[in-house]
Amino acid sequence: MPRSGKATIDGILNIDKPYGITSMDVVRRIKRASRQRRVGHGGTLDPIATGVIPVCLGQATRLTEDVVGGAKSYLASIELGVSTDTYDALGEVAERRDSSGITLTGIEGALPEFTGDILQVPPMYSALKQGGKRLYDLARAGVEVKREPRPVTVHAIAVEGWEPPVVTLRVDCGKGFYMRSLAHDLGQALGCGGHMKTLARLRSGAFSVDDALSLDEAEERFADGTWQDVMHSPDVALHGLRAIIVGTRIEEMIRNGRLFDVGGDASGDVEGDASPLQQPRPGERCRAYTTDGRFLAIVAYDADLRQWKPDKVFALTYPDEN
Repeated sequence: MPRSGKATIDGILNIDKPYGITSMDVVRRIKRASRQRRVGHGGTLDPIATGVIPVCLGQATRLTEDVVGGAKSYLASIELGVSTDTYDALGEVAERRDSSGITLTGIEGALPEFTGDILQVPPMYSALKQGGKRLYDLARAGVEVKREPRPVTVHAIAVEGWEPPVVTLRVDCGKGFYMRSLAHDLGQALGCGGHMKTLARLRSGAFSVDDALSLDEAEERFADGTWQDVMHSPDVALHGLRAIIVGTRIEEMIRNGRLFDVGGDASGDVEGDASPLQQPRPGERCRAYTTDGRFLAIVAYDADLRQWKPDKVFALTYPDEN
């Protein structure tokens, strides 16, 4: 088995981020342990948060947008009656209000307002940019700017616990959602204010906290050479895309960046189900594999040209080839 530092690694690690460090801290530690040059993460977690953070290595870094765009699940505790400038427990107290009259019924009655396709104002303490500057840099300089509401999708919110003044919520959502903003906005809706006390990301796309590695264990895996046992193939991040197996003609066209289509008789061009290519959905992207099972590319349908085109083509290095 090759040592990590002498091998090219193309894959994704499912890391359980510990409390108190940044997402970039995780990337730096994995980069140092793996001795790889190309390492990135698939979705920021605040220092206060724990849980799933997919770490992409090698060619898998080209899929970070797909990882970030996947569905997320969170478990958050919100303390009502206390508002902070950062909307979480690490900030300075901005206001205290009486929350003794808040009931579980009242909380559950307020949650539908935050479910579905909604507009959410991001917190000042966030990595978003305005006028070329990070919002958190402006906030630390004492400058507060108006933030435009952004569209986000919340699939479901459920109350998991209620021990006044702390309510625990499970939230299933799409990309761009800020749990800290939900904590703040829920507190405002209830008339008492609130902030996020704790946060755990339970799921990010195909990756669950149930089978996530601790950062320490990941470092140990690289040290003892067993990292392959816990490394996910890059295409795992694309589980939401339909899969196709292409023959040698289509494979060569994809590798050369050429447009292609598949007629009614797909024999020789597609192995197995050809319907994803023959009956594409609007804006569809598919995972393409070679006949020997290797992940080849993401292909996208061009409705104007009525043809498929390579979106991202991969030449992955497999462990036994290093």
